Amino acid sequence: MMRKLGQWEIIDVPKLVRNNKKKWANVNLTEVNESTVRLGIFEGEVQWHRHNLDDELFFVLDGRLLLDLEGKTLELKPHQGYTVPRMTLHRTRADEKAVVLMVEGNTVNPRACPKVT
Repeated sequence: MMRKLGQWEIIDVPKLVRNNKKKWANVNLTEVNESTVRLGIFEGEVQWHRHNLDDELFFVLDGRLLLDLEGKTLELKPHQGYTVPRMTLHRTRADEKAVVLMVEGNTVNPRACPKVT
């Protein structure tokens, strides 16, 4: 059986956050079935985009994340989450550092996401 990313390992989120020096980071933590769990460390905003095949869950661990959808903006605080359905135009913004768990299909390439401004 092939070993998946993050299996049989302790995932230390506080250490990953402490060691991060970038304003925007997207770190693959583990694979669960056909999904990838990612850690997002956000400061700034991503351009509008959509995922054609996959839903995307944002769950805030620390800070405040603004999630812009067509026609509305949601404010997510620690321990709040929201699932963006596939094909939904959206972007994330954070005025100050926000730490977020994300779950999405393992076909999504976060490095293909537009640059942060």
